[in-house]
Amino acid sequence: MFIENKILIGRSGEEKVFIYPQMANRHGMIAGATGTGKTITLKVLAESFSDCGVPVFLADVKGDLAGMCLEGENSENIRSSVEKLGLSELGFSLKKYPVNFFDIYGEKGMPLRTTVSEMGPLLLSRILDLNDTQTDILTVIFKIADDQELLLIDTKDLKAMLQYVGDNAKEFSLTYGNISRQSLGAIIRAIIALEAEGAELFFGEPALDIRDWLSTDNTGRGRIQILDCQKLIGRPAMYATFLLYMMSELFETLPETGDAEKPKMVFFFDEAHMLFNTAPRVLLEKVEQMVKLIRSKGVGIYFVTQSPK
Repeated sequence: MFIENKILIGRSGEEKVFIYPQMANRHGMIAGATGTGKTITLKVLAESFSDCGVPVFLADVKGDLAGMCLEGENSENIRSSVEKLGLSELGFSLKKYPVNFFDIYGEKGMPLRTTVSEMGPLLLSRILDLNDTQTDILTVIFKIADDQELLLIDTKDLKAMLQYVGDNAKEFSLTYGNISRQSLGAIIRAIIALEAEGAELFFGEPALDIRDWLSTDNTGRGRIQILDCQKLIGRPAMYATFLLYMMSELFETLPETGDAEKPKMVFFFDEAHMLFNTAPRVLLEKVEQMVKLIRSKGVGIYFVTQSPK
């Protein structure tokens, strides 16, 4: 809980153990076996950051985080824990939090969207796991679209653009260099594979403005954005695609902050091992790079896992 401008995370005997908000963008991990309280720890930390005035993002893999929008029940287990930890004397109370629900597939929350043009050729090529030659050609495709003032909104637009360039490859090669039909075919196949995981729902309008998440409610508490991942976690390429895009947007949007008194935003990724065990290596390298760089933007990232290795 948030007290004395610090986040109380436990006790060691009579000593209280705190996270100082100015250190919370150093990233962290919540690890433990099944049933040891990882999800409860995640929820308490998220609520504490919200009380601190820090916006929070939660990836809800099991569907058990939605209750944060309701006031908790004062059950016997709650009363026992409050008494054991001495929280009543610190002003503990049950309350609901400002929560927004999102779902890439638009089934259990507001849909999340971005356009192909917003994603850009470099990020998209990593997502599609293209080789260097294919990446260069995808960059040329985006350049042709820009030169002809064509906005690529979804994967259908991108496939149509690839088909158009392929049909007129001789004309474009004079200006943009050789464009191999084999490489165009490989890119289209990679796009179709991504569509099978739900890319046709993720790419579209209106595009996400990440600055909308950097907000507080009328009491000064940080808003909590919950992304339903029960379906998404079974499609690791799409999960990593969204994660990479979101962190890239934050990195490009936020200025360098230095040592701030509290984070601009905090992210929690539950069951993180499910992402790192199955996503393409090239994508994970980019995610890992972004995690290292984004700290300087005032963003804290916390992974929750039963497999910390």
